[in-house]
Amino acid sequence: MEKSQTMEAAIPPPNSKPSMYLEDMEEVEKTFNRFDANGDGKISTEELSGVMKAVTSSTTSEEVGHMMQEMDTDKDGFVNLHEFASFCKGETDPFAATSEGGEKELKEAFELYDQNHNGLISASELHVMLTRLGERCSVKDCARMIKSVDSDGDGYVNFAEFKKMMTNNSKN
Repeated sequence: MEKSQTMEAAIPPPNSKPSMYLEDMEEVEKTFNRFDANGDGKISTEELSGVMKAVTSSTTSEEVGHMMQEMDTDKDGFVNLHEFASFCKGETDPFAATSEGGEKELKEAFELYDQNHNGLISASELHVMLTRLGERCSVKDCARMIKSVDSDGDGYVNFAEFKKMMTNNSKN
């Protein structure tokens, strides 16, 4: 998997699902297992809530419930690997241009990473968030990820670049 895909896979917008348009099943399973803290083969509301709290303390229980409703297609109260894989493939797309609030969700996701609120995501900010998500990477790795989506060459990801990356990726 390319580094830019790792960045895309690790950006969880609040008020919606994490953006995990993962391409191969091995990556989907690895991510699923990180969410499935007790290893029972399904993600509970509590497990999803724990992941979201690790990423951002501002996710409410209502938002987590909304995320579960979106992912839990068989309505059994849990997200199994099949449901998670469908979710990761972007079969339900919160970033679709026609979806109400898509721009707002993208902005909120961007703001999770832009920790100093300067309108740019730096390699160190990306590193902090990926570390919170359990990813093992260096700041240099993060700089390479940023370079892969940095269309203006300034060494940062601005909102326009972030939006382009997320909307292009969700159409795959």
